[in-house]
Amino acid sequence: MMWSFSMHLVSLIFLVMGSLLCLSMSLMSLQNLTSYVIEWELYSLNSSSIVVTLVYDWLSFMFLSFILFISSMVMFYSGEYMNGDKYYNRFMYLVLAFVISMNALIVSPNLISILLGWDGLGLISYVLVIYYQNEKSANAGMLTVLSNRVGDVAILLSIALFFSMGGWNFMVWSLYTNENMILMKVLIVIAAMTKSAQIPFSAWLPAAMAAPTPVSALVHSSTLVTAGVYLLIRFSPIFEGSLVQSFLLIISCTTMFMAGLGANFEYDLKKIIALSTLSQLGVMLSVLSLGFPDLAFFHLLTHALFKALLFLCAGVVIHSLGDNQDIRMMGGLIVNMPLTGVCMNLSNLSLCGIPFMAGFYSKDLILEVAFMSNINFISFIMYILATGLTVSYTFRLIFYSLTGMSHINNMSSISDNDFVMTNPMMMLSLSSVLSGASLSWVMFPEYYMICLSSFMKGLVLLLLLIGSFIGYTLNIMSLNETLNSLSLYFFSSFSGSMWFMPFLSSMKLNYCILKLGKSYDKVGDKGWSEYFGGQGGFSAIMKGSYYLEITQNSMIKIYMKSFFLWVSIVIVMLILI
Repeated sequence: MMWSFSMHLVSLIFLVMGSLLCLSMSLMSLQNLTSYVIEWELYSLNSSSIVVTLVYDWLSFMFLSFILFISSMVMFYSGEYMNGDKYYNRFMYLVLAFVISMNALIVSPNLISILLGWDGLGLISYVLVIYYQNEKSANAGMLTVLSNRVGDVAILLSIALFFSMGGWNFMVWSLYTNENMILMKVLIVIAAMTKSAQIPFSAWLPAAMAAPTPVSALVHSSTLVTAGVYLLIRFSPIFEGSLVQSFLLIISCTTMFMAGLGANFEYDLKKIIALSTLSQLGVMLSVLSLGFPDLAFFHLLTHALFKALLFLCAGVVIHSLGDNQDIRMMGGLIVNMPLTGVCMNLSNLSLCGIPFMAGFYSKDLILEVAFMSNINFISFIMYILATGLTVSYTFRLIFYSLTGMSHINNMSSISDNDFVMTNPMMMLSLSSVLSGASLSWVMFPEYYMICLSSFMKGLVLLLLLIGSFIGYTLNIMSLNETLNSLSLYFFSSFSGSMWFMPFLSSMKLNYCILKLGKSYDKVGDKGWSEYFGGQGGFSAIMKGSYYLEITQNSMIKIYMKSFFLWVSIVIVMLILI
């Protein structure tokens, strides 16, 4: 028991030390404009060398520092959240292995070595999703791992394409762009879309909420879902001016609109936060497709902090309510859990992009750059709707969980007095307030030139006001007035089920293939192939041997019949001749 108590403390100390070291190295790299590349050659084949390469620049150092910091907070938080669990040590080792896989992916500029971290993320995420070992977890884990295998295959095909170029270091080849690399660009985008859960691979992200809440805080903030964004940031030079950029823009805008719409109809607390992650991933990939990888990385870092905080707050609420995740069964938590309520509000406001929170510095800049860019009208409308819907579902969540009428069971013991769970939340709350301004000063010493009209400049704040008003007042009306929900049943079911994507990604996708396989099995394996194959051949041989055995029995009757038969044949032949 002493080991299970001290393990989260040891993890906290070492991970925080590593985070501070990586942050200082990142600042030094930014100051001196230096990068470090370490390379070991393992094998050479047809002028293509298989090498283990590690790259340490300001980008990888900065990302590593954030991942290690969030991991340290999550590990410390897990010390209380998973306390008493039978497989506590296994859980902690799996989370550490998850962090190591992500670190291996970040520092690898080589597609072969990046595959180790990429596959490690997929495998360990599957093990963590099925951690609770029930049917729902098993289904969610299978959907997660099979969706990610599509991206793994795309990475493998990219390795084969890079082999024809004479090397697997994509940081070198990304400097040489030509139109003949269109297949490689498509494969890299598909790999990133599967890991970052873009349409049509979005169904696995809410399904992965079957994992323990600390895992969700780590996976859906800074590790698994951001791996695809990070890969595209590294590959961003080869996408400039290509049709793949336009394709990625449409997909990402559609994804963030779909996720924002679905979150307004969802009642599961963790799934609402997962859909908000999906929406923010769409924001990152959309600005990346516009040609601004530095803004995508900026939003990736700020989003990692406040989304990890939001998941940790949700974990405290779920833990206090006896593992109840339905927001309709909450309400009035700000009275009983003031510290958790404050931290949750900070993360929610940062998610909305309220001025001077961490999310404001990245999200406002992204929206203004997008409005200033040469994008089509549909993408512009989707940006506006997705921003308004984000604020709407955030204030809906605040109403149902924190400020609305209490629907909590009288026997529930609700408090936030546990310092092991609240201390990481306070540290992440401080980061969610200060990180936006600090990162903008460090990453953008030169200002972005934003040239917009007064209306376009104030449009973001106008969307915040409209979205917050709609999200709060509509839910008050739904509680106090009878709405004609049956007349909107199709719209609500269509929007609330992510446009039927979980159904289309699982049963509907497999139904035709399984039905065809069943007919082939019935007609082929259990039909004609059985008749002409094993069973049919065995039956024919047995019948033939039976008749042969009869002819060889010493019976005068058979001899006489065969004699008369041959005599008849000879007489007929003589007559014919």
